[in-house]
Amino acid sequence: MAEPTRARSATGTESEPGPGTAPESAPAAGTRRGPLARGRRAAAPYLAVLGSRARSQRSYRVGFGVDLASSLLVGVVELAEVWVLFHNVDRLGGIDFAQVLLVFGLADLCFSLADLAFGHCDTLPTYVRAGTLDVFYLRPQPLLLQLVTSDLSLRRLARAAVGLAALVAGLVVNDVAWSPATVALLLVAVVSGIATFAALFVTAAGLQFFLLDGAELTNAFVYGGRYAASQPASVWSRPLVVVFGFFFPMAFTAYLPALALLDLPGSDWLPGWLGWCAPLAAVWAWALATLSWRTGVRHYRGGGG
Repeated sequence: MAEPTRARSATGTESEPGPGTAPESAPAAGTRRGPLARGRRAAAPYLAVLGSRARSQRSYRVGFGVDLASSLLVGVVELAEVWVLFHNVDRLGGIDFAQVLLVFGLADLCFSLADLAFGHCDTLPTYVRAGTLDVFYLRPQPLLLQLVTSDLSLRRLARAAVGLAALVAGLVVNDVAWSPATVALLLVAVVSGIATFAALFVTAAGLQFFLLDGAELTNAFVYGGRYAASQPASVWSRPLVVVFGFFFPMAFTAYLPALALLDLPGSDWLPGWLGWCAPLAAVWAWALATLSWRTGVRHYRGGGG
């Protein structure tokens, strides 16, 4: 039997399909692009850049291995400093070595992962002085995302490994009352700590639009804040509590979550229950970072080339 054909009008055009026939212009099932697909398309350029950075570093295996070993050695030396300090005293600031091991592990892991993604933001003055930052404005991507993906230092993974090992050891040697709430607190502390340290890098980068040669000044807060985060905040003086406890909330990255995990009371200004407020501290840190970055970008007028 012959296959039915569509009726044509006098002008030669095909008539509309009859009932039950799917219109030709209807998209096939599963071809609609949702928010997830749009997000993947938006992230594709950044992932391609980061992938090329990672491949270029791994292609030189000897140099990459030396970088990893040196970074690992730095992390081990910093952990040894904490051991030497607590080897001479039983307790410091109300906590012993086993408890400060948990603090150090949280702080070092969070800082190392934030440093991996945002640590090269401190190269911004080099771009500004050379005039190469203006090239970033020619691309249809946000300036901060381009700066974040402009480099990737895989050697910092070795530092993160030291922090992870210290964190696991601290969880093992301490008497932690495990429960779903405790696991949730640990996960929230790690995510919030990474976000807080990342915000500190962005804040410092925003200030570089004004300082240019003031990297040492901002590093005093960035890397000094990392060192302060790995120590018991109960030994801080009042000015340090204000600066690194609340303005730059370094105490919320490791010390206070560790107190909450161990169910310790803490001090008058920094009680242990504040460890649950680590996400709020991260939001505050990013509010400062956003203000610093936007103010710096508006202040920038180009390299003059």
